[in-house]
Amino acid sequence: MFDLQTLYRLSNNQTRSISPENPSGEPGRGGMCPLENGSARNAARDLGVGWKVNPYVVIAPGETYEMASISGPAIITHIWITPTGKWRNAILRMYWDGQEHPSVETPLGDFFCMGWNQYAQISSLPVCVNPGSAFNCYWPMPFSHSCRMTLENRADTPMTLYFQIDFMRTDPMENIAYFHARFRRVNPLPYKSDYVILDGVSGKGQYVGTYMAWGVHNNGWWGEGEIKFFLDDDTAYPTICGTGTEDYFCGSYNFEDPATHKNYMPFSTPYSGLPQVITPDALYSSQFRFGLYRWHIMDPIYFERQIKVTIQALGWREGGRYLPLQDDIASVAFWYQTLPTVPFPPLPDRDFLEVI
Repeated sequence: MFDLQTLYRLSNNQTRSISPENPSGEPGRGGMCPLENGSARNAARDLGVGWKVNPYVVIAPGETYEMASISGPAIITHIWITPTGKWRNAILRMYWDGQEHPSVETPLGDFFCMGWNQYAQISSLPVCVNPGSAFNCYWPMPFSHSCRMTLENRADTPMTLYFQIDFMRTDPMENIAYFHARFRRVNPLPYKSDYVILDGVSGKGQYVGTYMAWGVHNNGWWGEGEIKFFLDDDTAYPTICGTGTEDYFCGSYNFEDPATHKNYMPFSTPYSGLPQVITPDALYSSQFRFGLYRWHIMDPIYFERQIKVTIQALGWREGGRYLPLQDDIASVAFWYQTLPTVPFPPLPDRDFLEVI
């Protein structure tokens, strides 16, 4: 891949881009949509072909739209999406090298660290969210033979979707691991149980990130729980054990404002952040809700055969004792691994995923 120290080097890579204006991504095929077929044909009626005739698509209720079908070898370098509707009702899936089941399956908002159907700016390296609902992904996604990317609209209303998928064709690649992302949600978390961020993984790879949408059902501090990474032959006890939820997300002391000690202090940095703090109001919003991310870009967690990731939900009760919490917790785990992938359990239905 590229950085400021390598951008000047020549290569044999070829840049391509898929959008509604060039659905195949083929060279010299952009902006060719006939006026009568364009989604914006009314706006472009005085100008004709080549004048922003088809900048978006409309996905009908219950429809799964194929955003991309790409032959390899290639690397997806950037995804930009801006959808309408509730983001939990749009399901993003990605399939690599002809595998029948997806390696990425997650609600669209959660994939871009927007699990609460509300906008918050994110300024991280692999994920940026910009005004007004611009979702950007820079995770590199290499594949050898094929990529298929779809978006399912589970809502009762049509979705208007603007998108662009940038990729580069490359020479054949060796020793690549494939990008994966898996969503989970539990509400409420059963008493005295750990929340499982990821399990059921089989293969060699590296864990690269966690997003969590955490809704608190109790008063008081909620982040005393430890994260645990069970690697390869670990059984009852993990190889990596954190010291607290805010510690794992690279904060400290309750994410509180150190000047006032009265408020949470949102932040967004290249590798970690608490970009979203949704506060209760006096009428309808009855609980705190948080969005958190932690990217293991400089510190990936390697596994040879398998990995399991859990986190505890702990607060405080009287007598200075930990209180196991029963919160509303959703997450997306991000990792790279070899194929084939173990099929994910079926994603729950729309009512189970709903932000309520």
